[in-house]
Amino acid sequence: MAAFTTGIVLRGEYIEDNLIEFSGRGGNTTFRIPDPHVYADRFSLRDSTSLADLYDLSFEDILDYLEELGGRLIVSENEYLDQARQASYLTSPVTPPIVDWNYEIIPAFFERQTLRQMVEEPLGSIDYLEGWVETTLVNGEKVRVRAFGARAVHIIAGNHPVPGLLAVIRNALTRSDTLIKLPSNDPLFSLALARTMCDMAPDHPLTKHLAVAYWKGGDTEVEEQIYNPASVEKIVAWGGLHSIRHVARFMQPGMDLVTLDPKRSASVIGEEAFENEETMRDVAQRVACDIGAENQVGCVNARVVYVMSGTDHEGLANLNKLADYSYEALLKLPSQISTKPKHGINPKLKAKLDSCRLDGESYHVVGGNDDEGAIVVSQQPDPVDYWDLLNDRVANFVPINGVDDALKYFDAYTQTVGIYPESLKDSLKDIVPLFGAQRLVSLGYVGGSFAFATPHDAVEPVRRMVKWIVDEEADPSVIPPLWELHAQLT
Repeated sequence: MAAFTTGIVLRGEYIEDNLIEFSGRGGNTTFRIPDPHVYADRFSLRDSTSLADLYDLSFEDILDYLEELGGRLIVSENEYLDQARQASYLTSPVTPPIVDWNYEIIPAFFERQTLRQMVEEPLGSIDYLEGWVETTLVNGEKVRVRAFGARAVHIIAGNHPVPGLLAVIRNALTRSDTLIKLPSNDPLFSLALARTMCDMAPDHPLTKHLAVAYWKGGDTEVEEQIYNPASVEKIVAWGGLHSIRHVARFMQPGMDLVTLDPKRSASVIGEEAFENEETMRDVAQRVACDIGAENQVGCVNARVVYVMSGTDHEGLANLNKLADYSYEALLKLPSQISTKPKHGINPKLKAKLDSCRLDGESYHVVGGNDDEGAIVVSQQPDPVDYWDLLNDRVANFVPINGVDDALKYFDAYTQTVGIYPESLKDSLKDIVPLFGAQRLVSLGYVGGSFAFATPHDAVEPVRRMVKWIVDEEADPSVIPPLWELHAQLT
């Protein structure tokens, strides 16, 4: 069992005192970290007027800070990040080559144009963060709107660095104050970011408005001090049903909960995939990447792939061939993208695969004998009854005669749908959302973006993270006051 000792960061100060031990998720690690009961009263920002120092910064000042921070987040040159990476080799659900890649691409998130777009797309204009944006309503009333930062808690997931990165970046861009709750399966990454900020500029307002700490979920004594509208206005929670239900218990007027909960994703492939051998190979490469990227641990990964092959003998033969090609492509993916699963295929899923392998009339199973991943091909137009277990580079190909055969399986838990060809996506984009799907993407590109400027889980996190304040101006010569209007009407 591995053991780590680390600290917490409270608005520019790194603390490594009053250590107590916690168990990491999965039971294979422990970590010693400052007792949250000692410091809980400092976790949240009690005085909202303390945000005022952030408004001495221009948006360009914020970009300057983040750009410099990104330059310090080269893992080979940052001891804190390297420590977090070494720990992730043990705690992450993915293998070391994928962990390495995730750490190597961190600076890309801090490129100036990428940061700017993270605000411009959801807010429409940076002007809303810089000052009051005026418009005149149809009744002649002048309205000025500004987006103000908020005091927030970010409860992040620990299966990837992205949630921690986004918490830090979005907090800075929106001039907010944030407490990041460290996940038990990655207690070092977000802390590494915060410690780098402390070394870079300990007295900078952006550094002084970030806290990173750990407490065990369900610790009422700690959480009642944190989840209080007197000190927290926004909660951004990445987590499953249990986690969201837990934090929702603390919600009350004055607090806003933004949930980024686990989803499942799928693919829809049109009959054009079978036009010729070259096209079939291309489609196989694309779908293999959507299945295997990050070893299928993400919400974006394809698990069930609906293919318009038809269900007759010729159609099934084509589908089985596509599955064979996809399996071959899966095994050839670069190790930074996908590898043999860290702990092999889940035993329950492996048993299901073995059962399908014996039922040659209903299923065609490709691979899976060495826990390397597999494609199970349904020979009827229905997904396997264990679709919720699909993971560890295991996907289910399903033959369909038309797109309606796939849409009936979509619901509000369907996040990303990879679609081929583009013409099919164009015909579906106004229909698929009605069935619950939240993101449509070209097949092969479910995990290809670093921008994070678009909606996520059908919400716009940056827009939700700020407080939208309105200043209204009514000119009596243009808009009759209520007392005069009442007299006119009577």
